[in-house]
Amino acid sequence: MQANHFSYDRIGVSYTSTRTSDPVLQAQIHQHLAGARNLVNIGAGSGSYEPENIPVVAVEPSATMISQRKPGKAPAVRGVASALPFADAAFSTSLSILTVHHWKERQTAFSEISRVVSGQAVFVTWDPESTGFWLTQDYFPELLDIDRPKFPKLDEFRESFSAIEVFPMLIPHNCVDGFLGAYWRRPHFYLDEVVRAGMSTFAEVKNPGQALSRLAADLETGRWHERNAAMLDATELDLGYRLIVADLGADHA
Repeated sequence: MQANHFSYDRIGVSYTSTRTSDPVLQAQIHQHLAGARNLVNIGAGSGSYEPENIPVVAVEPSATMISQRKPGKAPAVRGVASALPFADAAFSTSLSILTVHHWKERQTAFSEISRVVSGQAVFVTWDPESTGFWLTQDYFPELLDIDRPKFPKLDEFRESFSAIEVFPMLIPHNCVDGFLGAYWRRPHFYLDEVVRAGMSTFAEVKNPGQALSRLAADLETGRWHERNAAMLDATELDLGYRLIVADLGADHA
């Protein structure tokens, strides 16, 4: 799902072992794809969340990620969001899942989406004004320092597209798509190196050992459970993830 070849050719080798479509999140995403005639998935990675009932073309810069697309997945084109190799209004809909923070030329990319998409552009992103959660508050505050400058603020979407709607994406307690916030109620997963390898921000944490040791100790002593008791019965949580739908119809009128 990511779109940054400089990191994903390096860290994406085991990506599909922990990253896949979560059915709850997929249902929320796909309800905004209803009526799409065709779709371009930008920063498509291994193809999670791609609909199967309409024609799809995937755009992904990383050969490593493309190689992990399963047989039967939509065809993938190597390319970047800021230079989409398609004609004007070639697609009715676009999809971009947890990828816009990797786009170096984001304003150009948004203009390209407006050019090639005639209907709606659907994004899943994270609001950098979010306060984070226990992982970033108690153990890895540097994750916020890494991510906040990268992720576009919601106002950037508002300034780039004529009309947008913003929907909260509540993360289920048993989320099977292993992005950073997926294991908010299952802290032991963050101790697994393979799980962390599927989270791009962790690749930029230079010395995670000390914080991981503190987390392991807090789990063993029960301190983590005491500190987070209030959320242990929750089935979903707002961690700042947002689904954004931009209506591009007015731009093509």
